[in-house]
Amino acid sequence: MKCTTILFAILLVTACKQKEEPKDNKADSATTVEGGTPVTVTAATIGNMDETVELSAVSTFLVKSYVKANANGYLTAVNTQMGKYVQKGQELFTLKTKESQSLGNTVKDVDPSLHFEGTMHIKAPGNGYVTQLTYRTGDYVQDNEQLATITDTRNFVFLLNLPYELKPFLPYNKQLQLHLPDGTTLNGTLEGEMPTVDAASQTQSYMIKVNTEKEIPENLLAKVYFVKSAKHNIVSLPKEAVLTDEVQSQFWIMKMKDSTTAIKLLVTKGIETKDRVEILSPKLSATDKILLTGNYGLPDTAKVVVSY
Repeated sequence: MKCTTILFAILLVTACKQKEEPKDNKADSATTVEGGTPVTVTAATIGNMDETVELSAVSTFLVKSYVKANANGYLTAVNTQMGKYVQKGQELFTLKTKESQSLGNTVKDVDPSLHFEGTMHIKAPGNGYVTQLTYRTGDYVQDNEQLATITDTRNFVFLLNLPYELKPFLPYNKQLQLHLPDGTTLNGTLEGEMPTVDAASQTQSYMIKVNTEKEIPENLLAKVYFVKSAKHNIVSLPKEAVLTDEVQSQFWIMKMKDSTTAIKLLVTKGIETKDRVEILSPKLSATDKILLTGNYGLPDTAKVVVSY
């Protein structure tokens, strides 16, 4: 009698478990259908696209004027300072010759009518900024000695460091934009080239003339996006929409098959910019919905929830 009771209890527990299992399966199935990975979508665009490479250009003054002493003597006045803008003809230095320093008072005592002063007024040879100042008031200088250096603002350019292998693409880049570190963008014109190539980097310098009233210091580094090729009426996607494996041997996108399902689609890329990728194949239309975010790591067929 006792064994019969135990057997009955075991059968009763087993029956209860089997009865509850369909309920659990039903709950899991509902979660799979209703759930999904949250994503956002984008669409392909058709338009013009340039393939560019980022290069650097440095600001420089091609021509500098040198202010020199025109006699041996002592500087009695220095009328400028480093970084100051000066104009052509502006007096920069006053020099008293060595002879007048030693004989001036004696000559005046002998004959005051001679007006022997021996003072030289040295002026700026052109407009520009004083970038080097060698002497101070009271210093003794010799004839033809350099007193200051003035940049010639008429010859201000950016020098583009162009890898020699990119020289065939120069016809696409007669007009260029320069992006300065402070966010300023300048329009420039490619005007000429330097006759030498740097032996280490194999780059050749090209002059970019800019038309701006902005005061730009020398040796400022700017970014230049140099065009390698230009295409028209091409299909492209944002870079975030195009996925790849670790070795970049395959590229794919996740395309919406219906309102809740995204499928994996292998693609062939064309040219790239800093934010877009040309899609050569398969052919995409403007109505196709392509996953933009939430696409990473999804399987071939994935349940998704699109956020708008």
